[in-house]
Amino acid sequence: MSLDNIQLPDIILQGLYSKGLYDLDSHKSGSSEIPASSIGFLGTNQKRITILVDCETAIYLPEEELSFLMGILTACKLSMADIALVNLCKNPGLGYSVLAEQLKAEKVFLFGLDAAAIELPLQFPHYQVQQFNNQVYLSSVALNELQKDKNEKMKLWACLKKIFSI
Repeated sequence: MSLDNIQLPDIILQGLYSKGLYDLDSHKSGSSEIPASSIGFLGTNQKRITILVDCETAIYLPEEELSFLMGILTACKLSMADIALVNLCKNPGLGYSVLAEQLKAEKVFLFGLDAAAIELPLQFPHYQVQQFNNQVYLSSVALNELQKDKNEKMKLWACLKKIFSI
């Protein structure tokens, strides 16, 4: 495969070109709050579902893991328009309070991360649906591990059915 013929999925292109070339609102006075757009995420966050991953090798996720995630979303009757996919590796220092304030996250899924990664003041095991601060949290193994292990998929699916009333 040559570099001249790379075909990127529409989702990746949308994330790469999500901002315009000109800032038409530059005349507005600055505030001390960091705008939600300062958090790099893929998707449009229409249903206030935040998916957190930690991937050093890609902007959001490698293509294979992103396809797997899309399959999970489809099974839950969701799409990329419903979520905000956030790579913690590309957004260092991001905590649960910032997610609540800026992304208005109602459901937060941690793939390959634990609660300490976003400074949650509590700990809970994988696949335990956890309520905190008017939000629902669920942690799981990383997506690449999940793809390979049927038992892990079953545990995640049981939690997702409970969360989304499927």
